[in-house]
Amino acid sequence: MEFYDVISQRRSIRAYSDQAVEQDKLDRIWEAVRQAPTACNLQPFRFLAIRSPQTKAIVCSCYQQPWLAQAPIVVVALGNSKASWKRFDGRSIHDVDVSIALEHLVLAAAAEGLGTCWVCAYDQKQLHKKLGLPAEWDPVAMTPLGYPAETPGPIDRKSISELVQVI
Repeated sequence: MEFYDVISQRRSIRAYSDQAVEQDKLDRIWEAVRQAPTACNLQPFRFLAIRSPQTKAIVCSCYQQPWLAQAPIVVVALGNSKASWKRFDGRSIHDVDVSIALEHLVLAAAAEGLGTCWVCAYDQKQLHKKLGLPAEWDPVAMTPLGYPAETPGPIDRKSISELVQVI
C-alpha cells in the first residue's frame, strides 16, 4: 500500500477475528519496529508479542475493555528508563522512543491489512507487577494485533490550520 494511503486508511480497531497472523507479515512488522529512530540510536525498547492465552489473560486483566482479548496477539511495548537518552534535567525519554517504534508497528500493520489500537488506559503498575518486569522496564503502551472484524468509516479531523502554526 502507498504510504499516504496507509496513513489515511489506518483506524483504531476494537473488534478482531480469530484468524492467525502470518509469520511473513509479522517479520515485516518487526523489521519496521527495528527501523524506528531513537535518541542517540540507543533503542531502549522491547516489544512483547503475547499469544499465550494465559499471559494474554493476565495482560487483559489490567485493562477494562474486553475487546483487547479478541486479537490473536497483544503487543506490550516496554521502554527502559535506564538505557535511554536523558534530557538535560535527567528525565528519561524512553516513552518517546517507544511511541515512535509503536507507531511504526501500527503503520506497518495497516499496510499489511491488520488492525491495531493504541491502548494506554490500563493499570500500568499492575501490569508491571503481573508481568514480573524489572524496575527499569516500563510498559508504555500496548496494542492488539490481528485481522479486523470491523471496518470503521471515515473520521473527522481538525483542519491543518487548527493543528499547524507557521511562525
